[in-house]
Amino acid sequence: MVRQEHTLLQGKTAVITGSTQGLGLAIARSFAQAGATLVISNHRAEDVQRAEQWLLQQGAQVVGYACDVRMREQVFGLADSAIATYGKIDIWVNNAGVTATQGPTVAVASNEFTRVIETNIFGTYHGSLAALRHMSPRRSGKLINIVGQGDRRPNPYGNAYGASKTWVRTFSLALAAEERANGIGIFTLNPGLLDTELTRQMRVVAGYERRAHAFDTIARLAAAPAEESAQLALWLAGPATDGTTGLTIHAPLWPRLARGLVREGVRLLLRQPVTQHVQYVTLPPEC
Repeated sequence: MVRQEHTLLQGKTAVITGSTQGLGLAIARSFAQAGATLVISNHRAEDVQRAEQWLLQQGAQVVGYACDVRMREQVFGLADSAIATYGKIDIWVNNAGVTATQGPTVAVASNEFTRVIETNIFGTYHGSLAALRHMSPRRSGKLINIVGQGDRRPNPYGNAYGASKTWVRTFSLALAAEERANGIGIFTLNPGLLDTELTRQMRVVAGYERRAHAFDTIARLAAAPAEESAQLALWLAGPATDGTTGLTIHAPLWPRLARGLVREGVRLLLRQPVTQHVQYVTLPPEC
């Protein structure tokens, strides 16, 4: 799907939120390899500095800023910094997000629930507004919002995350319709289950550990490197989607699962031990 060219995004400036690790960092690297100049961000300044230095060592042209996407003024400030540094914003990826505490909705602490909503929903909302504020007058640009499990059907025991991603998908599709006349490409990307720092740690309500631990097997079989889905983001950002909007791309599940089953078969054949994929943090129930 993706053309492997070093000039695919030549001359483009991309802002990527939540881009100091995992999928965001993989997207940043793929964009840089395609010729884009980068603005990366995270709410922790030390993480931004570390990722910025790593990308510079990879040959990227990049600047990084600390930004809490829950705060509108910080996200707008991130956009203003990108404009001040590079003069324009061509691509904006709302990647910043957090996973939900696993357990029944009524047992998840309210601060845990709102933590997901504030980051995943408000973060996407603020980033979209900041991007469109610069893109719409130019009648040019691409906005990519990241969705995930639960974006199309209920996600029991992970309700905050699933509901937030449903919101992101429908919000993005509405934006695409509103901005169609302005020539802005607005897309959603479901990267599928990834083997990243985010998915290697899971918060679970006490008493529901057994249900959550089943995820470890799923992750071992189906989780893919973030670089795979970063290539899908690169395709959306590139010229293949020029003149289009409202696209929703899902990373293919079956090839990943097939690879995982092969790995599992080899492990069984060689009688290798099972290694725990996910680390769990148990939290007390709300009620």
